Amino acid sequence: MKTDSPKPKSKLREWRDSVVFAVVVATLFRWSLAEAFVIPTSSMENSLLVGDYLLVSKIHYGSRTPRTPLQIPLTHQKIWGTEIPSYLDWIQLPSYRLPGLRKVERGEPVVFNVPQDLLDPTDRPIDLKTYLIKRCVAVAGDKLEIKNKQLIVNGTPVPDPANAKYSYWVTSSEVINKRNLAKLHLDNEDYTYLGRNEDGKAVYRMLLTVNQFNQVKSLAYVLSIDEEDDRHEHGGIPLFPSLMNGTWSRDNYGPLMIPQKGLSINVNDLTLSAYGEIIKKYEGHENVKIHNHSLLIDGKEITQYVFTQDYYFMMGDNRHNSIDSRYWGFVPENHIVGKPLLIWMSIDQETGWLHKIRWERLFSLIR
Repeated sequence: MKTDSPKPKSKLREWRDSVVFAVVVATLFRWSLAEAFVIPTSSMENSLLVGDYLLVSKIHYGSRTPRTPLQIPLTHQKIWGTEIPSYLDWIQLPSYRLPGLRKVERGEPVVFNVPQDLLDPTDRPIDLKTYLIKRCVAVAGDKLEIKNKQLIVNGTPVPDPANAKYSYWVTSSEVINKRNLAKLHLDNEDYTYLGRNEDGKAVYRMLLTVNQFNQVKSLAYVLSIDEEDDRHEHGGIPLFPSLMNGTWSRDNYGPLMIPQKGLSINVNDLTLSAYGEIIKKYEGHENVKIHNHSLLIDGKEITQYVFTQDYYFMMGDNRHNSIDSRYWGFVPENHIVGKPLLIWMSIDQETGWLHKIRWERLFSLIR
């Protein structure tokens, strides 16, 4: 008995099947193994630069199972090139972390979903919150303090990253030519011309590494260079926790204990001021109220609280140009995305086409 041979696929159908297959494979790879990210801000300069494209490993800390399934593949928050949301939060699945190679380690850069985006207050599911990259300066169970810009963890001073930046007031006898600033590897994010002082001298605010500081100081037309004091914060953005505003500052901060899974604390006015908001937002309880210095969970007053997950304290290497854990608080473990491994592309947006690509940064490892 003769049977009909299968009808060959049309070119259109072959193309469609190939596209669907490619999208599925890319989505699975992006979710489970690695993902590409780009550095949009200067908060990690000069360790990472604006325009660096990173390969970020998901398997180091363990991939998270998807929480928001109603999402256009290969998007995050918005449809490409538009302001239209790329997801619907009608369905929220329980999220779990698959076994990873290890935990987050103190001192390494980490990509995570920011717990509270102070620049974009839109309420989104955890996996669709804004991505950030900062350096983890303290892990769960650590005691952190900053004294006169010196980071201290568990009583031990921690050296700054090699390319850490701080801000300075620079007074020059004349306006500095942009070509001279470029020779110092200072771009528009690194300096602000503030005008002339009463003596007619040009005044700048500059964000400098140690090497850049020494180079600027040696310039013949630079009259003075002074550290910027603690009074200049991020445009009035309050510190975390709010109780310590006016007492702590970005350069004199803490001491503060980083919550750890299983850590038990007495519930009182002091502990609620530091940890009340994270218990309410990130610990997975349905009904949490803080009222009259008391903690109520499901209507029951809690006098001793045990944390359900680990937390981390993140800071940018550009210490005076970074909105980080000093402002929005701890990063919960379920917000951790992955470990950045290398820079696979780096594009300088401020130069001409012949110098767009920073060739020396390509395929360099991230430390």
